[in-house]
Amino acid sequence: MNEERLPRVSKTGNYFSINPLLHELPSYQTLVRGTSTVRRKSILSYPSRTSLRRGESVGDENEQDDRPLREFPISIQEKKKIRAKQDIQISSLATQNIILKKLKWRRLAQGAKENVDRLDPWKKDIHDIEGKFGTGIQSYFSFLSFLVLLNFVMFLLMFTFITLPMVISDHGVLNTTRFHVTSPAIAEECTVYEEFNPKLVLFYSYMTNLLSGTGFLEQTYLFYGFYRTGDMRSWNFHYNLPLAYFITTFAYILLSLFWIVKRAVEGFKQSFIRSEDRFQSFCNKIFAGWDFCIRDERAAELKHRSLQYELKTDLDEERIKQKIADRTQKEKVKIYLLRALLNLLVVLILILCFYCIYKTTVYSQQFNNKENNSGGFTIDLTIEYLPSIVITAANFITPLLFERIIRFEDYSPAFEIKFMLIRSVFVRLANIIVLLVSLWLQITTCDDKDDKECKTCGYNHKLYPCWETRIGQEMYKLMIFDLIIIASVTLFVEFPRKLLVTFCPFPPFSWWGQQQFSVPQNVLAIVYGQTICWIGTFYSPLLPGIATIKYFTIFYIKKISLMTNCQPSTRPFRASSSNFFFLAVLLIGLPLACVPIIISIALINSSKSCGPFINFNTTWEIIPHTINAFPDSLRWLLYGLGSEIFAVPFFIFVCLILFYLVALAAAHKRVVMQLRDQLAMQGRDKQYLIRKLTRESFIAKKRLAVSNAGKQ
Repeated sequence: MNEERLPRVSKTGNYFSINPLLHELPSYQTLVRGTSTVRRKSILSYPSRTSLRRGESVGDENEQDDRPLREFPISIQEKKKIRAKQDIQISSLATQNIILKKLKWRRLAQGAKENVDRLDPWKKDIHDIEGKFGTGIQSYFSFLSFLVLLNFVMFLLMFTFITLPMVISDHGVLNTTRFHVTSPAIAEECTVYEEFNPKLVLFYSYMTNLLSGTGFLEQTYLFYGFYRTGDMRSWNFHYNLPLAYFITTFAYILLSLFWIVKRAVEGFKQSFIRSEDRFQSFCNKIFAGWDFCIRDERAAELKHRSLQYELKTDLDEERIKQKIADRTQKEKVKIYLLRALLNLLVVLILILCFYCIYKTTVYSQQFNNKENNSGGFTIDLTIEYLPSIVITAANFITPLLFERIIRFEDYSPAFEIKFMLIRSVFVRLANIIVLLVSLWLQITTCDDKDDKECKTCGYNHKLYPCWETRIGQEMYKLMIFDLIIIASVTLFVEFPRKLLVTFCPFPPFSWWGQQQFSVPQNVLAIVYGQTICWIGTFYSPLLPGIATIKYFTIFYIKKISLMTNCQPSTRPFRASSSNFFFLAVLLIGLPLACVPIIISIALINSSKSCGPFINFNTTWEIIPHTINAFPDSLRWLLYGLGSEIFAVPFFIFVCLILFYLVALAAAHKRVVMQLRDQLAMQGRDKQYLIRKLTRESFIAKKRLAVSNAGKQ
């Protein structure tokens, strides 16, 4: 009897199961249907119980099978024994040494990371915010602390390679060469730059200079025009400040790019996984959606509402998708026409904003260029900040208009939020570009077409003797005004609103409610400020230091406002995708910040009266000038790398690598789909086995009851 129940042995020595229960599994039936035309090497083979009884090594028989050990129907103790034997056979002294070294380096890296984390000054503050308001708002403050660190590193970079050599030069430590224009084609008038003459002035003039970057601040290390130094030499040391200025500019851009991309990849993985399957999203919200970091009762109640809102939003999205699928051709034409009209309205709003920024910029520049323009502290400061005021007003008003308009476009809730944020990002960043274009038109356009001085210098030297410093001043004003607005809104809007809602029983105030802490809008505000910093660093090398102080201050302003004045938004922002969203928006701002810098470097003539590039028509000419000083072999190599002969094959090679990575990603995606199908099939197998065991148990109990009744 026992011999008949043993598995049969094939000619090749493999064991074939004759247990009909395994053949009844859904996974086996699917496998047979899917691979009926392909012969398998082995099917459901496992070591016989007789070999286990005889003490034979299951590991030896397992060597003939490609299946993992967990698929064999043996006890856990036996599996542990087999695994131990396999580890002893496989492992060697060299392998153990490699593993020990890897573990040692991993522990050292982990310890170093923990020590660095202990130095984080905001660790406790961020944990407090996470405990009271959850990970969604906590991610905003983590992002803010990242920008503080990024700007501080940028400040160290600019200070070390640009400002510090200039300070050393001014104190006579090194022999330096002060620039003078050597080209006879440049008129002497182009080199005139009136320096600030300290004399008895009113106090409000110093305040105006401090807030606008003019006057005594214009001739400091803060702005581009002060760095009028060429080569620095001391014994065998040689330092080229113009080349260092150019290289450092691209260094901080590349540093920002790599750092942001590195952080964004981690968030993209989680965001991509969570956006794959809608059913998985529902399961995660229902079974794993609670944030166990919350300790505050009010925050817990808001989290309940947040989960309820997210589930409602997902159901609305499914309903709207079904509605879109059921639309008739007439309804589609109607909604597309409506969206076209509303987008036309959005374009008109943008044109109006751009026109207002252009006109105010032109008026402000014309007023500043007048000789007798003193109209008092308030008037002077208002006109100085007029473009900044208009830009800030546009940044505040347009998102409110877009929020009203998008409600009529009949999008899904998730797409509605994303599309509105994209429009808001575009407005904020485009306003900066319009300001710069307005300044460039004033700089490159001569008031009088017969003005020989303007034609000789290549720019409007009469009004802008150092146009790079003027652009740096505009970026400086935008940075300062942005900080003033954030602090003023917290102090004069959110705090009084909190007092009115809390202590005034008037019904409209209760209906008004507390200020909601909207994570996306706050992120857009700091991304706008960071874009200003990226653009202005070329024209104001110490601007990252001001940005570091600004974001450090904003961190505590927002923390105090959140703790005392605000409540989380009723429209939650998913913490799982927040970090990726923040960095994605930041990545949009970085290329836009590079556009004006590249135009200033490559197309517009550099100032002939200030800055490190006096002897060059454009900033870019420092690169060919430096390359021409190299040895012939190195010079021809660099020119070859920049020619089409190298560029075209390199582009083709990069495309091939890109295609390979795309194909690899597609293959990985197919593997993931197969693993998902396998998991689903294993789930069905377990359900089948549970039903089978339940039925067999019921039959056994019934037979036992019948046999007991027969004995009685």
